[in-house]
Amino acid sequence: MIDILEKISLYRKERNWTEYELAKRSDLPQSTISSWYRKNMQPSLLSLDKIAHAFGLTLAQMLSEDDNIIANDDEKALLHEWNRLEADQKKYLLDFLRSL
Repeated sequence: MIDILEKISLYRKERNWTEYELAKRSDLPQSTISSWYRKNMQPSLLSLDKIAHAFGLTLAQMLSEDDNIIANDDEKALLHEWNRLEADQKKYLLDFLRSL
């Protein structure tokens, strides 16, 4: 079973986001996110969906225990880098890829 709080922390640290930044991007109160860690509580599915969206992930990716959603190592690497991009960077990259 995955430790969802650990997974959220990992994604947040990969992006150099504070809890405040995650709260802002996920439209959740920072106090809610902080209380999950202080009280070792599990976020609701609605909250997890908002957090997954903030990270640019699907809820399935967020809840996955392994990487079987990704077909191969190249796709995994691409998705990992994609998820680290800001929204404007994603737009530029998509425009570039579509122009090829």
